[in-house]
Amino acid sequence: MNIDFKKIIPHAVALLLFVVMSLAYFYPVVQGKKIQQTDIVQYAGMAKKQNQFREATGEELYWTDNAFGGMPTYLLGARYPHSYIKTLDRTLRFLPRPADYLFLYFLGIYVLLLVMKVNYKLAFLGAVAFGFSTYFIIILGVGHNAKAHAIAYFPLVLAGILLTFQRKYIWGFLLTAVAMSLEIMTAHPQMTYYLMLLVIVLGIVYFFSTLFSKEKPFKFTKNYFEKAFKNNDLPHFFKAVGLLSAAVVLGIGVNGTNLLTTKQYADWSMRGKSELTINPDGSKKERQGLSKEYITEYSYGKMETFNLLMPRFMGGANSEDLGTDSKTYKFLLQRNIPALQAKDIVKNIPAYWGQQPIVAGPAYIGAVIIFLAFLGLFLVRSRAKWWLVGGILMSLLLSWGKNLSFLTDFMLDYFPLYSKFRAVSSIQVILELCIPILGVLALASLFNKEIAIEKKKKAVYISTAILSGIILFFMLFKSSLFDFVGLSDEYYEKAIFGPELMEIIREDRSAILTKDAIRSLLLILATAVVVWSFIKEKLKENIVIVLLVGLLLFDLVSIARHYVSTEGFVSKAQFEHPYRTLEVDKQILQDKGHYRVFEPRLRMANSRTAYFHNTLGGYHAAKPRQFQELYDFYLDHGNEKFEVTARNINVINMMNVKYIIKDLDGEQDQAGAGAIALLNPYPNGNAWFVKKLNVVDTADEEMLSLFGLDTKEEAVIRKGQVAAEILKETYGKDSLSSIELISYLPSELKYTAENSAAGLAVFSEIHYPHGWNAYIDGELVPHYRVNYVLRALEVPAGKHTIDFKFEPKIVSTGIAVSLTSTIILVLLILGALYYEFKRRREVKA
Repeated sequence: MNIDFKKIIPHAVALLLFVVMSLAYFYPVVQGKKIQQTDIVQYAGMAKKQNQFREATGEELYWTDNAFGGMPTYLLGARYPHSYIKTLDRTLRFLPRPADYLFLYFLGIYVLLLVMKVNYKLAFLGAVAFGFSTYFIIILGVGHNAKAHAIAYFPLVLAGILLTFQRKYIWGFLLTAVAMSLEIMTAHPQMTYYLMLLVIVLGIVYFFSTLFSKEKPFKFTKNYFEKAFKNNDLPHFFKAVGLLSAAVVLGIGVNGTNLLTTKQYADWSMRGKSELTINPDGSKKERQGLSKEYITEYSYGKMETFNLLMPRFMGGANSEDLGTDSKTYKFLLQRNIPALQAKDIVKNIPAYWGQQPIVAGPAYIGAVIIFLAFLGLFLVRSRAKWWLVGGILMSLLLSWGKNLSFLTDFMLDYFPLYSKFRAVSSIQVILELCIPILGVLALASLFNKEIAIEKKKKAVYISTAILSGIILFFMLFKSSLFDFVGLSDEYYEKAIFGPELMEIIREDRSAILTKDAIRSLLLILATAVVVWSFIKEKLKENIVIVLLVGLLLFDLVSIARHYVSTEGFVSKAQFEHPYRTLEVDKQILQDKGHYRVFEPRLRMANSRTAYFHNTLGGYHAAKPRQFQELYDFYLDHGNEKFEVTARNINVINMMNVKYIIKDLDGEQDQAGAGAIALLNPYPNGNAWFVKKLNVVDTADEEMLSLFGLDTKEEAVIRKGQVAAEILKETYGKDSLSSIELISYLPSELKYTAENSAAGLAVFSEIHYPHGWNAYIDGELVPHYRVNYVLRALEVPAGKHTIDFKFEPKIVSTGIAVSLTSTIILVLLILGALYYEFKRRREVKA
């Protein structure tokens, strides 16, 4: 097989430049430093126990008990045998993190644009526009690695789909299968779901463009579809869809272990259906699974949409550095605040005044690329324009969430799986993909000599006028349109700044809007001048590309740098030990027993405690549902100080909480020097015998009965379980009866039990129905769920050994599916390579 190296060299240079840009942007990684990502710090606490177990034994731990009382590690980075697609992924991500994800951004979109028959120069420009999109950089800064990972493979999936529709069936099928395998492997189903919505839009456009081809005058007759089949239009469409469906199925199979375990856990997590019909306050639950309020909490404001064009249209982030030129800084100096203190204050000002709770930065796409995309609306003639525009509109409207409630309600009620995901604003990743592609296609059309010059001039006129007009409108009428009051201003005014300083901050918000509006206006005009100069034949094509790449880099990198800078990098040692060991932790760790620690002020949104101890808290987007509900009913203290009361003491005791960390210095992000460990003298221990089993009718009754229940002597079970029909209501328990934990691993616990009569033992371990097996003296026996979240086991009279082992069959099943699918995919790739080699040799002969 002859290789034309002249054709390869430009692509090799482009890849090299992608490596250089990735390392240059995150240059501290070259020095061995690591980026301190907030979500990864939280992950470090959640996954510490399983990582330590892996390092110590070389084996994988599929259950951890250092958070939420216990949960599978399936969504905490569990590693499965024969996951060869991860090997391919690690090969592609050969750069240090997070430069590896930035490289993937560049690579994926570059391949897609080449498949869309754009030359390598424009594909490179598109890679710059896509890769440095502000939101994509911000998610790397805060540690949304799985999200970034999934987004990076979007373009490769689309490339495979488009190749297939271009009648390159073999390579389109294989690229789609491999790309979908990589996409699913990233384990961010929400992003993959949003990609699926875009693919549906693409499929609709291709279907109707196949039916109503521009090459043939449309005239509908009763044999229209018959002719379409004879012309090989519809058969091609359905053949492509069939091949693509098979590719997706194969990609799913390659990820069999991940998907099967995730699905099993997700149904048990807070993403699944609740058994309760009431809320903690007694009100009736509105919907099962995630509540509408929770799903739409992060809804993009309609006006906030202009952040895409003007970066800090709504102030930027919840914490902005306003600098020494700001009115806030000057106001502080006038109030005799020392300059150094004033500088520190203005570094963390709540400049964002939109309606989302927390924003780390604006989803700025770039004035330059938006201007080019606007040109595309008038110049691009291919059907790609329609699925790109469709994707842009779909993602924009859905990102408004509760601000466009009729559409959101329709999707939540009728569109499968849509209600499983929160933060609807993140669907804007689709328009952040589509706009750069449309902008690049616009440039390709601009360089196309077949398109009339007058049409190009008209496109520049209209695009410049519309975008400049929008910016000037907001600059001139901002005072009439906006009050610059944010969602949390009342809190900031009362608790931190006071009304006078808060008013000055609002003036700075107004000034920020004007500043960034002028910036975007100048960039649009500069881009328009470059494009116009080409139309007037003042600039050559290559010079235009160089100038536009320069404008893109200035536009996007300067904004991205404002939110993700090199200051976020730390030494490797600090990265690997993100939490400081406090005196209270040292004190607790002297106790070598098996117990739990509760740090109430961190609630269910921080993994600091889980980094050092087995805890009730933790941090995860899909918490165990039953434990979350237990927490909501009995342990959630809202904004009040947590106190041990008659309402929660039974739950604390049955969960074997021995220490409660209390911060005497007040509420802080991390427990301070004043934190103390309060010893709970009455935990139930690791296991105990009860005398009585109370049977209730519903999940609501089971939950509510825990209030006032003497959990040391009684347990509660619900009708409908097999156990409720088998187990007795009363059991023998003498003063000498005992259960002792004699051997402990998170996934394997061994006890000795002794009782003069048959007894019912309750264990302070979370009941998970998929994988935990109980053995008495080596014989498998059934165990049951009691007290809403705990395990129970009927133990015969006498002395016995009890083992609980986590032996999930779903893992072995998934491994078999993954390995089989991977083998099929590899054989197909080898077959395709052999076929191509043979075909080229025959052509040459």
